Amino acid sequence: MQRSTIILFLFLLSAGLHAQVERPRNLPAFDYKTLHWGFTVGLNSMDFAVNRNLAAPGYVHADVIGFQPAGFQVNVVSDLRLSDFWNLRFLPGLNLGSRQFIYFDPDDTWKRVLLPSPGDDTNPYAMTVQSSFLDFPLLLKYRSVRVNNYRPYVIGGISYRLDMSARGVRGSFASNDSDNLILLKKSDLYLEVGFGIDQYLKYFKYSTELKLAMGLRNMIVEDAFKDSDRQYVESISGLRSFLVMLNFHFE
Repeated sequence: MQRSTIILFLFLLSAGLHAQVERPRNLPAFDYKTLHWGFTVGLNSMDFAVNRNLAAPGYVHADVIGFQPAGFQVNVVSDLRLSDFWNLRFLPGLNLGSRQFIYFDPDDTWKRVLLPSPGDDTNPYAMTVQSSFLDFPLLLKYRSVRVNNYRPYVIGGISYRLDMSARGVRGSFASNDSDNLILLKKSDLYLEVGFGIDQYLKYFKYSTELKLAMGLRNMIVEDAFKDSDRQYVESISGLRSFLVMLNFHFE
């Protein structure tokens, strides 16, 4: 047992020393560029934080089905060097995804409510809300000291998103081409935070990044309902968006 412990300790020590060995650096001048460009592809999962109006007539309990199968996004990267450790990044792009609403009847042992307009042929108990965002993030990136061909970083800032899938409102209800029981506003402002690692390859820099975006607006249009379906809207007092994004940057 003691011998095995010594062998394991020596192995970990040698691995640590090996990790500290200075290796030839790829793209040694890359971080000194004042401005550079690139592109991003990524996956996302969308969610809502739901505030409920328990005093609504005919109250039904609204919820959002966990994280849905990942959406997709593409962005253009423009990066401005501010100092050795700070960069300003603007990444306009397109962000696609969806969320599913379900309702429960609190007076019937929390049984799922069969929706009159589910918007999902495969599940009459769920209403799918599709989103197609034009995305305009402005972010500050703080990078650590570069170690060989790796450089961890944290990132944060704001993003304005415009939902091209959100329908307009006519009078007191959504336009006739909408089957959804609730209507969302078209634009939102988000706070974004995340972290990642820059990896310097032979011909370009590749980065993996995990980021969270938190919407600041109440996104529900409160007066957009049909009289027969008004409880589905009035049971919700607020909706705020959340996005989790896994991005891959090529610069």
